[in-house]
Amino acid sequence: MSAISIKGLEVSARHGVLAEEKVNPQPFVFDIDIDCPTVAAAHSDDVNMTVNYAEVCRLVAAYCGGNCFNLIEKLAYGAAFLIAREYEIIRAVEVTVHKPQAPIGLPFSDVSVTARVERNVVALSLGSSIGDGKATLDGALKRLSELNGVRVIKVSDYIVSQPYGGAARNVFTNCAALIECLLTPRGLLDAIHGVEAEYGRVREVRWGDRTLDIDIVFFGDKVIAEEGLCVPHPDYINRSFVLEPLKSIAPDFVCPILHKRISDM
Repeated sequence: MSAISIKGLEVSARHGVLAEEKVNPQPFVFDIDIDCPTVAAAHSDDVNMTVNYAEVCRLVAAYCGGNCFNLIEKLAYGAAFLIAREYEIIRAVEVTVHKPQAPIGLPFSDVSVTARVERNVVALSLGSSIGDGKATLDGALKRLSELNGVRVIKVSDYIVSQPYGGAARNVFTNCAALIECLLTPRGLLDAIHGVEAEYGRVREVRWGDRTLDIDIVFFGDKVIAEEGLCVPHPDYINRSFVLEPLKSIAPDFVCPILHKRISDM
């Protein structure tokens, strides 16, 4: 449940598909619901222990007025992402953008779009069996930390492991990493594929040697089964090169399917 709620923030701006909407300002109204802990602020009476709603309003107003988007879908998601990125205390933020003067041509009371951004702790497994594995993992972790909406929290020691699956011939350098992530699971997967591609990852032979492999092992407590995206990773429990590094940095994490701590696996 949201701890802070801002209703009816009105900003004049230029967003819309039509040419005249990009020239003539019109009102956009924001409802913002922020999920964040408030007990510390309540006890201390210190604004620095919570989210300053006046600053949030100014942040959204500047973002709305300083950009020109075709769709309020883009505006709502961008505002939510910006708020969540600005305040690490925020667990989730939901932004609804109302467009009361939308050029619909028929009587209507309201049109709006809602976007939600969550902060999740994600467990990744990284491996490399071609080239300098340590240098590759060092570089990949740096690139992950540079992604918008991603912060690397903790990285395990690097280990050397034997190839898994019967196709690879080289030994692997592996590690686990915990990241704080504002991206959606699919958005993070796409970003990871981009980092792998930068390191020359070629997907030809399943379980074959590769320059860089990054797997999403856990995405918070979510259970996902989509085309090309299964979380928790469907085979993590059989892979010591995933479990052992992960135990060293997240021993108390509980698998949302098995309901067991990582340290007990």
